[in-house]
Amino acid sequence: ATPESMESVEVFQSEGKGRGLRATRELWAGDVLFAEPSFAAVVFNSLTQLVCHTCFARQPKLQRCGQCKFAHYCDRTCQREGWAEHKGECSAIKKYGQTPNENARLAARVLWRIEREGSSQAEGSLTSLDELEDHVADMPEEDRKELKIDVHNFLDYWPPHSRQFGVEYISHIFGVINCNGFTVSDQRGLQAVGVGLFPNLCLVNHDCWPNCSVILNNGNHAAVNSLFHTQMRIELRALGKISPGEELTVSYVDFLSVGADRRRQLRQQYFFECSCEHCAKGIKDDLMMAVKEEEGKKPPEEVVKEVLEFSQKALEKIEKERSEGNYQEVQHPCPQQITPRPRVQGSRQYQQDFDMALQLVLKEKGVCAAQLVAVPASGDRQKANISHRKLYHPNNAQLGMATMRAGVTHWHAGLIEVGHSMICKAYAILLVTHGPTHPITKDLEAMRMQTEMELRMFQQNEFVYYSMREAALKNQPMKMMAEPTQEAL
Repeated sequence: ATPESMESVEVFQSEGKGRGLRATRELWAGDVLFAEPSFAAVVFNSLTQLVCHTCFARQPKLQRCGQCKFAHYCDRTCQREGWAEHKGECSAIKKYGQTPNENARLAARVLWRIEREGSSQAEGSLTSLDELEDHVADMPEEDRKELKIDVHNFLDYWPPHSRQFGVEYISHIFGVINCNGFTVSDQRGLQAVGVGLFPNLCLVNHDCWPNCSVILNNGNHAAVNSLFHTQMRIELRALGKISPGEELTVSYVDFLSVGADRRRQLRQQYFFECSCEHCAKGIKDDLMMAVKEEEGKKPPEEVVKEVLEFSQKALEKIEKERSEGNYQEVQHPCPQQITPRPRVQGSRQYQQDFDMALQLVLKEKGVCAAQLVAVPASGDRQKANISHRKLYHPNNAQLGMATMRAGVTHWHAGLIEVGHSMICKAYAILLVTHGPTHPITKDLEAMRMQTEMELRMFQQNEFVYYSMREAALKNQPMKMMAEPTQEAL
């Protein structure tokens, strides 16, 4: 980030939170407060052959580093761009004989950059890594033991000819990664593929109902700023009007949990007690725990408890399989006979199911996109989307993605009117949260134009529309249909 790009924000002491960032000018929904490349970032070990180690894009065929055989790149351009970060890693992996875990690799990249540049503060950054909290002293005893093991393994991996750092400083870097590491997604924003450190972002404090959103944009950055080249960056974007002097906040956890669960997660992972209005007053907790009633009667508490436990285990299984790329291993897991389910669990489970189905379709090119309808059912997707709209901030990125999924499901199910409406709503949200240049927004714009054309076709002649659609589904995977001429109609 350049100093000019930080003109919209300044550091200040936030009451009860320590350092924070606040706006220096009036901002509106969709405004970018700042963009920041990572200080260091790494691809998850499980995806190292599927994701470019420089731009973090998923590609079907990647070129492998001829030396260490570990790093993979889109092409020689990405390989050259990433050489400064990979140079030390390349020789270390060859000598070590194996690949350490993600945290150790990220810590090593951080320390190699400090060795190269002589500082833990990047040019234009408002803070250094040395100034960030590591919370090592706050860790439970078991976590501190694991930290010591990580540091011990790191010292075996760290080359003796590189600059040597003390154990305390290495522990600090590991602590900063644990507390401030930001998940890096692929170019479509559909899957987490790595982790990175963004120092300016670390200064933004948490609120369960924030006024800003963070999005990773690893599209064509050269067109935006030659400084970034192919390197991915994060953007801090305003979700609504922000007045000068107002503190900037983001949510560290998904809002789709009751206040007690969010507080527990924040205590365990970030070592603070959330005192935001939504947690203090339990706002929307009643909506999240609402369950389906049969003939006006609420289900027994033991049944609700059983479904809660079942849904939680199912969500954990889905997340585990998704992180490992085993999309075909997960099926819609909710038993049909268990109908009462808290809205928060239902919405989250439908979202996870659909994500898995979408990834499977993208992975298996021969699968017809219309099969998305099966998991989950279109009506269920619409109910889940209604739940999302009641629970989330109107400009929440998760809401935009969920609405997009619902729109795509209805579109592929042949419900063009509902599908087009939802895709338009999703496009309006993602323009704010992702911006017009983000790849997923561009994809959504193309879908919006396509569904608008198909809707006109449907309104002119339903029979022709469904005949063309049926022919396309039988003969080949779903494709964009060209708009017919009036003569053809």
